[in-house]
Amino acid sequence: MKNALIATITLNPSLDQHITVDGLVVDGTNRWSRLHRYAGGKGIDVSRAVHEMEGRTVAYGFIGGPVGRAVEILLDEEEVPFSFTPIHRETRTNFIITDSKTSKQTRIDAPGPHISKSEFERFQRKMLRMRPSPDLIVMGGSLPPGIPSDVYYSMIMEAKTFGVRAILDSDAQWLAEGIKAKPYLVKPNVREAEGLLGRELATEDAIIKAALDIVDMGVKIAVISRGSEGIIAATSKEVLKAIPPEVKVRSAVGAGDCTIAGLALKLANEESLSKACRLAVALGTAAVLTPGTELARRSDVEALLPQVKIKRITPSRLSQIISGR
Repeated sequence: MKNALIATITLNPSLDQHITVDGLVVDGTNRWSRLHRYAGGKGIDVSRAVHEMEGRTVAYGFIGGPVGRAVEILLDEEEVPFSFTPIHRETRTNFIITDSKTSKQTRIDAPGPHISKSEFERFQRKMLRMRPSPDLIVMGGSLPPGIPSDVYYSMIMEAKTFGVRAILDSDAQWLAEGIKAKPYLVKPNVREAEGLLGRELATEDAIIKAALDIVDMGVKIAVISRGSEGIIAATSKEVLKAIPPEVKVRSAVGAGDCTIAGLALKLANEESLSKACRLAVALGTAAVLTPGTELARRSDVEALLPQVKIKRITPSRLSQIISGR
């Protein structure tokens, strides 16, 4: 089996500081008990997870200032390959606060540095010179100031000219614009799919219908993630449900990115959607077992894989869902 190259693009990377407090006090003094720092951002998380599973990857994006250098050092320590475009302004810092007594998390994200026209043009030139050419490219996350809102559309169309499949994982207007380019795969969660389609998805049948509607937009594979209930994956030929085992959640940060990594690893190597969904759910579940944005550990993924249940939605049920009966 070939070992495909998966490139990732993170236009708004971050240094994620995960702070643990033993009882968060609002409007009072708090002292942290643990502090961990990780390289963050959707694409970067995907590259970290792909590397953990011994896949080939390169992370692209913008990086700047001492915080950006810290991100590069953290990735270098994990031996995750990267090729960032330097910028004058500093990479953002995000904060994830976990209360160990309640297990509740609070996330505080920065908007990101302004990207100048010349910096964006340098990044575009680098994307045109990707060597070796990737088998699949994953892009997603928020956009920093200065980047046009239709950038995902442009990058997906550019990838198509080189025969490279694109996975998009974003939200709101960035997802709506990017999906017009008909990417190979999109992976919204339920809330993001509701925003895209403009309707509530309160039942499993509604989620299945939503995935099929996204496929009708020209996307080859639509995957809607449902947290602890797993994922629904649809193509024009089949709809699958992947269900994870029950586990104790330590941190949900990065679980969706690990899910994308699992899909990318199998699909880039031309394996079946069923195998891709199984690995995706195992990786996403393994991610919630670790603190902060530590992401999934390979040993946990391998232990979880046999426990993931794959169910194919029958043609008769699909017919009822489509007809609205």
